[in-house]
Amino acid sequence: MELTCYVEGDGDGFEIRPASSRRAWMDTAQGRNPYRCLPLVVANGYGWEILSPVGFSAIWNGGPHRDGLVVLEDPGTKPPAHSHFGEGILTFRMPLVFRTDPGTDLMVQGPINSPKDAIAPLTGLVESDWGPFSFTMNWKFTRARTAVRFRAGEPFCHIFPVQRGAVERIIPRMMPLSAAPELEASHAEWTTARRQFNADLKLEGSAARKAGWQKHYQRGTDFHGNPGPDSHRTRSNARPFVKGKP
Repeated sequence: MELTCYVEGDGDGFEIRPASSRRAWMDTAQGRNPYRCLPLVVANGYGWEILSPVGFSAIWNGGPHRDGLVVLEDPGTKPPAHSHFGEGILTFRMPLVFRTDPGTDLMVQGPINSPKDAIAPLTGLVESDWGPFSFTMNWKFTRARTAVRFRAGEPFCHIFPVQRGAVERIIPRMMPLSAAPELEASHAEWTTARRQFNADLKLEGSAARKAGWQKHYQRGTDFHGNPGPDSHRTRSNARPFVKGKP
């Protein structure tokens, strides 16, 4: 699969990088405990981030009109975002046109697991395999009269390709756990052990206290230590965009 980004002119300073598995709030959390959640870490780095070329601030007065949102530029810079739709929506325009393989869409959303106060990213699914269109990245203010800051080099958009129609082809089912006896027995055993482990964490000198957390999923093994599939991963490793020649 290929993902190509065509850049208008000099690109106005926009950069794209493989998404990082690290987050500032995870770094400063007690004991960096969020990094123990492998699904969280893998999701953080699943795709690519587009970075703001300059820093700027924005504020919304709570009204529906376009002029109710004001973008405050840093001296000597031109912000990449403006008020286009009204309704407290901040719109980033990017001089980038993406092309994916036939039948492949591009998920366009905010940085994963990166909450930002007073504003939330909106998500779009773009059919990026056929049209000559660029797209915008939009954020919706969630609180009025609160200044929001985007730093130069801060990720404001996260992209990754998805196969078109994959969700529609899935046949979802709900069944009682008892319909899978082996899974039910294994899950019950794991649940009991999990409760015991959490209880033992409160005991000084316990094996659980020494271990810190159960690492079965981290290690790619089931509850009994049997290995999972070879495709198990502990982080996402998207390749960087490389400059090509026409």
